Amino acid sequence: MPIIKVEKLVKRFGNITAVDDISFEVEEGTIFGFLGPNGAGKTTTINILCTLLAPSSGRASIAGHDCMEEASGVRRAIGIVFQDTTLDKDLTAYENLIFHAYLYDVPRSEMKKRVADVLRFVDLYDRKDDLVKKFSGGMKRRLEVARGLIHQPRVLFLDEPTLGLDPQSRSNLWEFITKLPEMHNVTIFMTTHYMEEAEVCNTIAIIDNGKIIAMGTPDELKKTIGGDVVYMTTTDNATAKSEIKSLFNIDASEKQNELYMTCSRGDTCIPEIIRTLGDKVISVRLQRPTLNDVFLKLTGKTIRQEDVSGEDTIRESIRAYRRRH
Repeated sequence: MPIIKVEKLVKRFGNITAVDDISFEVEEGTIFGFLGPNGAGKTTTINILCTLLAPSSGRASIAGHDCMEEASGVRRAIGIVFQDTTLDKDLTAYENLIFHAYLYDVPRSEMKKRVADVLRFVDLYDRKDDLVKKFSGGMKRRLEVARGLIHQPRVLFLDEPTLGLDPQSRSNLWEFITKLPEMHNVTIFMTTHYMEEAEVCNTIAIIDNGKIIAMGTPDELKKTIGGDVVYMTTTDNATAKSEIKSLFNIDASEKQNELYMTCSRGDTCIPEIIRTLGDKVISVRLQRPTLNDVFLKLTGKTIRQEDVSGEDTIRESIRAYRRRH
């Protein structure tokens, strides 16, 4: 059984269809990436999965619990790290985690050990008695991951977990995140607009205008580009284009005095092209397909930070989450 199952999910806000008949499954113990441009419907979908919104139609379940009919079971099975920090800055790291443990009815006999264990995991045990307001952005993020794990959820939702962090803090946080499935037996459901971070996902679903338009492993998605892109400068681009078309049946285009073409495998076609063109070749460079290329090809857009206004925002999610708890 998949740990998350979504079937024909629809969510409408008046005349606007934010989520349009999507279906997908997430295997237990994997890292699942949910990617989409601003307004694509990814936050609305996450809100439904986290029991913060009711769908207009369709079904969703987590760990065997229906997201509409068994909301309490879903909430016990999930942890959430929002974009905006929801820590109490006037409490210590230890107090924040203890308070969260009480909210989730962690047995008193296990509380101290669980808190100590997750603090060690995120490398904050030595700072457990410091007030959170003294923490850096990266430390706060790591503490929020620790808080999300304290009740031992089966699924941890990470919505833009490294947003606003410096490159070193992002790297450190991802070291912890990628260890979670194995060390804490938890499935990760994440969104990010840093496409290089999505490379760690086992499966990625790309959503646009409320529909899932592609899903697969990072390598499977990159193969949709059709191969590697080879860039080449020559002494005679017109002749080089003609020879490449005649001998290899590859259409080369020209931009700013540089030829570029798509090859199924750049590492094998480049030596053959160089041998054929000989001294005409001045320089060659190879660009492997990236998830950015895939995303741009499929949506015609680039991922950017979620807007902070409107119905489909993290701020509203946080308010709804607090009201329900």
